Amino acid sequence: MTIRLGYQIPNFTYPETPNERLFDAVIAQAREAEASGFDTVLVMDHFYQLPGLGTPDQPMLECYTTLGALATATSTVQLSALVTGNTYRNPPMLAKCVTTLDVVSKGRAILGIGAGWFEREHDDYGYEFGTFTDRFERLEEALNIVAPMLRGEAPSFSGKWYTVANALNNPRVRPTIPIMLGGSGEKKTFRLAALFADHLNIICGRADIPRKVEALRQRCEEAGRDPETLPTSFLTSVLVAETEAEVATLLEPLSPGARGRVVAGTPDRVAEILQKEILDAGITGLTINMPHIGHRPGAVELAGRTLRPLVG
Repeated sequence: MTIRLGYQIPNFTYPETPNERLFDAVIAQAREAEASGFDTVLVMDHFYQLPGLGTPDQPMLECYTTLGALATATSTVQLSALVTGNTYRNPPMLAKCVTTLDVVSKGRAILGIGAGWFEREHDDYGYEFGTFTDRFERLEEALNIVAPMLRGEAPSFSGKWYTVANALNNPRVRPTIPIMLGGSGEKKTFRLAALFADHLNIICGRADIPRKVEALRQRCEEAGRDPETLPTSFLTSVLVAETEAEVATLLEPLSPGARGRVVAGTPDRVAEILQKEILDAGITGLTINMPHIGHRPGAVELAGRTLRPLVG
C-alpha cells in the first residue's frame, strides 16, 4: 500500500445542490478522481466544517458511512479517512469499522488515524477532549489494540484508557489492513508512525518539509526501522485552471487567508510548485483537496491530468 496521488473531499457545501442530491456530487468527484489517475479517495472525520473552510453549521457527512457508500460507487481507488479522530470511537469499534469497509470495498480500505484536535466537536458531542498528552497516550494505546485486530489477531490489553479481552475481528478479506498516521508532531506522531504505520501524511507548511523529513528519518532510526519503508504524503489545497484569467476569476471570491493556503495556477505552474516544494523536498506522494472547485465537473480530472506525471 502507498498513496502516490490522493484526492481528499473536505467540503460538502455545493451551491444549488439540495441535500437529497448532495451525495451524488460526492460520488461524481470520487469517480472522476478514480478515472483520472488518483489512487486514493479520502474524506475528513469531522462532525462540523473546519474553521478556514466554512462554518460549523455547514454540511459535514459522517466519515465511515460516506466511505462505505463510496466503496460501492468505485472499483479501484483506496478509501480512507484523513484522518480518523481516535477520540471519537473506541479502538475495537474502529477496527471493526475499517475492516467492514475493507470487506465492502473488496480490499481497498486504509486506516488513517490521528490523535484528534477539534475541541468544539468534542465539547458539543460529549467526547472527552483532555490534554494534548492525554490524547497521544490514548492514540498509542489504541494502536496497540487496533493494529493486531487488523492483522486478524485477538488482542487483550489493559491500559490507562482502554481495556479489551480477546477482541475478535471477523470477517476479513486481507491478511492485514494498512495504517496511515497523520500529523505534524516530530516527537510523538512521528515516533508512533515509525512504530505502527505503513504510511505517514505529514501536515506542515511547505517550507518546513525538509525539517519534517529529517525528523521522521531520525524517529525511524531510533525505532530500528529503515526510513525507506515508511512512505509519506503531503496534503495541500489546489486550484488549477487552464488559463491565468480563469485562475484569477476562481481566486477572486476567496478571502486572503484562503488564498494563502491554496496552490493556484495553470497546470504547468501548479506542477512546478508541487514538484519543487514537496516532492523534491523528500515527500513521496501528494494528496490534494479542492474545497472551492472540486464539485465542478472536470476540475478533478484536470488536477489528475496535471499531477499524475509527477508521481509516476
